[in-house]
Amino acid sequence: QVHLVESGGGLVQAGDSLRLSCAASGGTFSSLAMAWFRQAPGKEREFLVALNPSGTSASTASAVLDRFTISRDNAKKTADLQMNNLNSEDTAVYYCAARQRTWSNHNYYPHSSDYDYWGQGTQVTVSS
Repeated sequence: QVHLVESGGGLVQAGDSLRLSCAASGGTFSSLAMAWFRQAPGKEREFLVALNPSGTSASTASAVLDRFTISRDNAKKTADLQMNNLNSEDTAVYYCAARQRTWSNHNYYPHSSDYDYWGQGTQVTVSS
């Protein structure tokens, strides 16, 4: 069983940057693909970025392509989300997710059902 805990959320101003972190425990972190999603009030959960187990292949949603970056440290068992030039539309609860099933760099995994484990979420509020 893999346990994920997000941290780093908070209230920021439009144009600011923020870095979220996801700490994993249990399981073998270096075999997990990691991803970040978000969910704004009244909206469906939205895929943002994903990174393969080795950290060599990432996929990013077009909506955040130029602003959000995922990274991981397999030794520390963490996966971070760097968010730049935030705006009010980025206000949401941000979730870390992990996929234990086979990962192919040739496939795209943007659905919640593609992931096996979830964190509890961390709130990001962007004030304009």
